[in-house]
Amino acid sequence: MSWLERRMIVISNRLPVTIEESKEGFRLDASSGGLVTALRPLLNDSAGVWVGWTGTDSSPAIEVLLEEHSRSGNFALKPVFMSAEERSRFYVGFSNEILWPLFHDLQSRCNFDPTYWETYLTLNRRFAESAAIETHSGNVVWVHDYHLMSVGASLRRLGITERLTYFHHIPFPSPDIFEKLPWRQEILTALLDYDVLGFQTLRDRRNFVACLRKFVKHAEAREYGEHLIVDSPRRTTFVGAFPIGIDYEEFARGAIDPEVATRAEEITKSLNGCRIILGVDRLDYTKGILERLAAYRHLLEFHPELHQRVVLIEVVVPSREDIPKYCELKTQIERQVSEINGQYGELGWVPIHYIHRSLDRAELLAYYRAAHIALITPLKDGMNLVAKEYCATRVDDDGVLILSEFAGSAFQLSRGALLVNPYDTLAVAKAIETACDMPPSEQRKRMRKLKARIRHENIFHWREAFWGCGEFVARTGSQAKTVPLGKSTEMWNEDMRREP
Repeated sequence: MSWLERRMIVISNRLPVTIEESKEGFRLDASSGGLVTALRPLLNDSAGVWVGWTGTDSSPAIEVLLEEHSRSGNFALKPVFMSAEERSRFYVGFSNEILWPLFHDLQSRCNFDPTYWETYLTLNRRFAESAAIETHSGNVVWVHDYHLMSVGASLRRLGITERLTYFHHIPFPSPDIFEKLPWRQEILTALLDYDVLGFQTLRDRRNFVACLRKFVKHAEAREYGEHLIVDSPRRTTFVGAFPIGIDYEEFARGAIDPEVATRAEEITKSLNGCRIILGVDRLDYTKGILERLAAYRHLLEFHPELHQRVVLIEVVVPSREDIPKYCELKTQIERQVSEINGQYGELGWVPIHYIHRSLDRAELLAYYRAAHIALITPLKDGMNLVAKEYCATRVDDDGVLILSEFAGSAFQLSRGALLVNPYDTLAVAKAIETACDMPPSEQRKRMRKLKARIRHENIFHWREAFWGCGEFVARTGSQAKTVPLGKSTEMWNEDMRREP
């Protein structure tokens, strides 16, 4: 039986639903993100199970809602609940005050509270226990992201011998950053309890292998074509790079919807023909929003000829505002926007239009269509799908993508995007100037390259590439060439050549 034919158990921090409470009671809405789009068919076909946190306190009414939703589809939702204190230490604490900043190379923002680690292990065990009840012979378990790195080790301790896989959605740091983590060896050895490990980019895979070389003894790498297998006393683990994509056709179809087209025209007309520069980000210090605003300020200061010709629309989606650093960031962004508009604004022209809320699907697509330039400049990002979504909506093959070289998507999109160092204020300002003056023929040439790659390497391509790893391990593992991690310079150098 191939892996695609096996029953799938998905484990993620959140279930693929949103639960809201009103006076009438609880309401459940299905999520429609890229991950859900990719995994729902596999779960439906295999009558699988999705295990995750509800985002709420424990409630019999919520459990009934989830059971009803499960019966209406072909896969079950298995809830995990946590107390307010557990959420504070597991999600806010270890996940977002330690792992998130550390894995984005911002270790100065970390709070290495030892109580966070104990709660992280407790919650990972709880997720594992919920999944173990549903895991039977022949199943494949797919765990997602940094919140749950030790779930595999917990499942092994519970006696689960089925195939366990894990995909890491955020960057993986280099050894000099990772070594700051007090529990570095525990995390690495826990990851080696999975049969398949997936990372977004070759750089992330390279960093993971470098961390193994430095911190884990008795491990060897086996090289086979583009693939890498790590042998340890625990087991043989496949390690690969699989850049996640989007549902290209869904975005392309949505962009030509008459309602979206009309709204895009309204946005363009409301700005009096200015060239629209668009930033869309979740509120997070890794997104480089403050640095982007500084670059735009520089552009306005030294290029007065662009006044009343360009407008920056910065969409910031609220996120984690119960964490003090995120509240501080929101205040800093609003202050910078106010200062720039106050200094450079003129009658009938506001340099920055700031939107601090979530946009519904149609509205987001309309902004994508209206924008002449997408300014996507994270300081570090696992992939960044906004860049891909923008390109998929360019119905006339126009527009310019300015992209941080530290986004995971930079390697895939380097042939068509203008790559920038987000810390280089002058370079980002220059890229905006270049984009404003880029001839339509050059825009189309670049955008067609971008769209072709995004269309091919879509969310389903990602799913098939990752899910085929189990077949690969079974078929070729014994033929692979063994190379000690400390001596695998050829493999290391090949990764260095293939990705910046």
